[in-house]
Amino acid sequence: MSLLIESHLPGVKLLRRGKVRDVYEITPTQLLMVATDRVSAFDVILGSGIPDKGRVLTQLSLFWFDFLRDVVPNHIISTDVDEFPEPLQPFRDQLEGRSMFIHRAKMVDVECVARGYLSGSGWKEYQQSGTICGIPLPAGLRDGDRLPSPIFTPATKATTGHDENIPFEHVVESVGIKLASQLRDLTLKIYDRAAAYAETRGIILADTKFEFGYVDGRLVVADEVLTSDSSRFWPRATYKPGGPQPSYDKQYVRDYLETLGWNKQEPGPELPDEVVAKTREKYVEAYRVLTGKKL
Repeated sequence: MSLLIESHLPGVKLLRRGKVRDVYEITPTQLLMVATDRVSAFDVILGSGIPDKGRVLTQLSLFWFDFLRDVVPNHIISTDVDEFPEPLQPFRDQLEGRSMFIHRAKMVDVECVARGYLSGSGWKEYQQSGTICGIPLPAGLRDGDRLPSPIFTPATKATTGHDENIPFEHVVESVGIKLASQLRDLTLKIYDRAAAYAETRGIILADTKFEFGYVDGRLVVADEVLTSDSSRFWPRATYKPGGPQPSYDKQYVRDYLETLGWNKQEPGPELPDEVVAKTREKYVEAYRVLTGKKL
């Protein structure tokens, strides 16, 4: 097992540290993205990491980038450290398996969310208004129910705190009807393709979110795609609508934190070894089940 909480690449320009990823500028048009083993919950980075989490997120993204290559292009230049620029070669131990050398994309400032099932913030909004992002849904749905058809439920990109669901009309106002429609249609096309594949692996893709940007004038999918951090994956065998579902993500962490009486403010607490081990197991299992490969 490997654990990388924070990358250190002396002499390489650090652009930002996100909740999970460290991003470096290699040239004005090329970046290095390193997925660490940091874990956040309730928008706070916790005091413990999950070993190999960054490797799982990277390798699962690469699987899906390849799977979707005939649907949408992506921002990857290379994931082979041998092909990385010379200044990065001394840091192979940090980069192997968890980094992507990528084109710098001009990002579209919208979180593109597809939902096929009612859960999370969608369930909360539905309970209040019978809608998600202004889209009316049938009455009487339960937490975890499959929707009549997948829906596009965009959100703002929050730099701090939670993303906020917004109506499609707000996306139109922000980026124009042509791009808004393209984002919606592409998001749902990717979701349909991925959900159908996941079904063959015994997994329900309940919802997922994507980020898009432009590279040389071409719209690409960027950052991560269809990972356990950006998606809800539920085992088909245990699916039972009417409440929260077992999932291949950090729900085990959230459930533990809810027992602490923690105020959900920084600093984030450390996790017991058994919670770390169980969460790692969930991430690694998601990779194995979806790809058919061992990490």
